[in-house]
Parts: sequence; C-alpha cells; structure tokens
Amino acid sequence: MACSPEPAHQTPRRGIGEGSPAFTQLLADADKAMSDGKLADAGRLLDEARGLAPESPDLWLAIARLRLRGGEHLTALEAADRALAFGPNYAPALRLRALMVRDAHGAADSLAWFQAALEADPDDPDTLADYAATLGDAGEARASLKAARALARVAPDDSRALYLQAVIAARGRQFTIARSLLAKSGMAARGVPAALLLDAAIGLEEGNADSAAAILETLVARQPANARARELLARAMFDGGRDAELVRRFGPEASLPEASPYLLMLVARAHERLGERAAAAPLLARAYAPARTDPVLLALRDNMPPPVNAIRRALWNRNPAAARAEAKALRARFPASADVAALAGDALLGAGDPRAALTAYALASEARRPWPLTRKAVWTFARHGNPAAAEMLLARQVAGETGNAAALIMLAERQAARGDWRRTALLLDHAMGLGAGHDPALLALRLRAARGARKAAEAERFAALLAEVRPRSLTAR
Repeated sequence: MACSPEPAHQTPRRGIGEGSPAFTQLLADADKAMSDGKLADAGRLLDEARGLAPESPDLWLAIARLRLRGGEHLTALEAADRALAFGPNYAPALRLRALMVRDAHGAADSLAWFQAALEADPDDPDTLADYAATLGDAGEARASLKAARALARVAPDDSRALYLQAVIAARGRQFTIARSLLAKSGMAARGVPAALLLDAAIGLEEGNADSAAAILETLVARQPANARARELLARAMFDGGRDAELVRRFGPEASLPEASPYLLMLVARAHERLGERAAAAPLLARAYAPARTDPVLLALRDNMPPPVNAIRRALWNRNPAAARAEAKALRARFPASADVAALAGDALLGAGDPRAALTAYALASEARRPWPLTRKAVWTFARHGNPAAAEMLLARQVAGETGNAAALIMLAERQAARGDWRRTALLLDHAMGLGAGHDPALLALRLRAARGARKAAEAERFAALLAEVRPRSLTAR
C-alpha cells in the first residue's frame, strides 16, 4: 500500500478553513458544477477552496474526483494520495483509492483498500457496494453475498444490494432467483447498462431470445464498442432463429480480422441453417483454426470517439506517420489521460515502434490496466525480446482478474511451451469452469497436458470432448 490507515482514535489533520461555512459552500458548489458537467467552473471553485483549507482531505478528494471526470487519471492519483496524506483514515479517500487500485492492478489487490475504508466507516453504502462487486470479480462469491447483504441492512432502499445479489445468483446459475432480484432492483428498468446486460444474459439462459435481443439492440446502440453486448446480440438472434437477420447484421463483422471465434461460429451456423454451406465453410475454418497471436487493426465504428477512428483510419490507409502525429497531438493535449496514453501506444505499435508503445502502455497502466491493454503489452514484450516481462505481466493479470478465461488460456499456453503440464491443466480447468469448455483450441491443449502428464484416463476424456465440439468437415459438400 501507498499508506496505512491511522488508528481509529487519531483524527486527520485539517486545514485552517476546514468546516467554515465558506469552505463548505465552495465544495458543495463544486460538486454541483461537476454533476452539471461544468468542469471548468468546478475547478475554479476548488481553487478558491484550496486557499481556505489547503490540507483538507475533503478538498483533495474533490480535486481527485474532478480530475477523473476530466480524464486526468494520472494526476487524479496524485490528488487521492494527497487526500490520504492529510487524512489517512478518511473513508471516502480510501474508497476512491481502492477503486483506482482495482482499475490498475485488479480486484485482488484492491480488497485490502476496501477493507481499510470499511474499517474507517463500516456502514458506508458506496464502499459496501463496491466491495461486494469487487469480491465477486475476485471469485469470492460467498464473501460478495455477505457484503451485499450488509449493504441491504445499512441501506434498505439501495437498489445496488438487490442487483449485486442478482449477479451472484446468475453466476451460480440460479436464474429464476436472479431474475426476481434484478426486477426488484429496478435497475434494468432504469436503463443501467450493466443491469441491461445481466437482464439479457438471464433471458438467454431462460430461453427468451427475442426479449434478450430487444434489450441488447438498445444496449449496442448506446455502446457500439461493447464486444460482449454485440456477441450476446448475435447469440440472441441465433437462438431466436433469426438467421437471415443475423447474417445481414453480423456477416460484415465476421469478415473482419478482429472477429472472435464465437462470432464466426454463430454466423457460420446461421449460414448452414439457411442452406448456405459454401458461405459457412470458410467461417468455420477460421473459427476452428489456431488462435492468431499477432495483433490486428480494429475496424472503424460509428459513435466511436473521433480520435480513435482517426488513428485507426490512418493505419488502415497505411499512413503510420499520420497515426503517430495524431497520437502525439493527443498526448500534448491530454498528458494525464490513461485512455489517451493507451491509444497512443496502439498508434505507436501500429507505426512499428514497439519500445515507444510499451512506454505509453506502462504510463496508461499506472491508472488503468484492462485486459486488452495487458494483452497488447504482453504480445509486445514477448515479440521484442523480453518474454520474462510478458509472463510476469500476464501472471499479474490472472491473479488480479481470476474470472478472465482469455488470460488464463494465454498463461496456460506459456506454461505448456515450457512443458509445465500440471500448471497448464490447472489454468485450463479453471477456464473451463468459467464456461470456456467449448473452445476446441482449449480442449486440444488440455488433451496435450493430460498426455504430457501421462494421465491416460484424462487424455481419453478430453479426446472425447474434443471430438464432440470439432466439426467432422469444414468443407461444403
């Protein structure tokens, strides 16, 4: 940790103007300005408040929140640390720091920060909600449920308690209970994206493909970059027998290099049901081919931020100099943005400068380290002379995000390359427990691990499973 909470009997140091009516009003006005999207006004108000109480934890917490709202992720970290320097047991600052650690280092590393925040304020609804969600992401279902129920006790009207319990029930495949809890929360009815996604996923499991598709259409329109929502929409169309619509909607996307094996399979099966085996065959071949390891250039998409499409367009046009220039300009305008740093890393990697790309990725990961960023950094390290760094980064991702099947499989592949069949098997078994057991590449690797460990019964079982999921022929007849 960057700091440790003070004993409960010690009070944080306060600034001279702390608690004065003028200071309190300035913070309230700044909060309202942030809520209204008037970030410049909020900044001016906080500058004025800083003159009254420069060592107030409340002030520095507000500054951190403002910087986050403005996309200044890296300087927000500094402000959060200053809030904790002036108030080490200040619960709201501990909670914000916990969220930052979760974004940068994963759920597991952030739990101690959430626990410190709860020690400082055991009944804070926001901390309990975030703690419950993080425990769930860390694979601690029982502890997550306990925290969600604690939230329900301290804040009976907080809809997040019911939503979190719905998520836990759905993960445990108790879909009827999950549906009831989600409905009681009212969050899907209010259009909360995460609740909509959960609503659709439950609908698919219950066989309500058409209602799930309707929900997902709305969500995809709002979040065009949400690959998970797009794939669920394709599955809903497939389950609902809307094969022609599925091919029309997702056929062009299936032609892109970035298309996942899952989407390829759905579009291919839809072609088959339409009697179009010639169209299905190449898609099936791609779906069952070994996973590609090289990065691919993502397609331009409507409603994406203009800088993202500008850099992608330059790279699609084979103009890496323009992509690099766009990235440099963005970094100059937004030097504290982790999102811009990650985008700049993509541009630099596409322009053939892996060293500079890794520097940009490292800067971004100080504040945010989502799986796509880690995957690109792992590939770049591995391909440009530092496989040890690649494996360490991948292992940290798996430790911090235990529910990430893709990361587990990638780490398993590295363990298999060195002949560590026991660890390979453990990682792949965990990935299968998360629902990845229909992936033929995973099953083929698990079969190799069983044979490598000379476990004949296991090898026979996985050979049979692989035969079930692998199609007999990938060619049209």
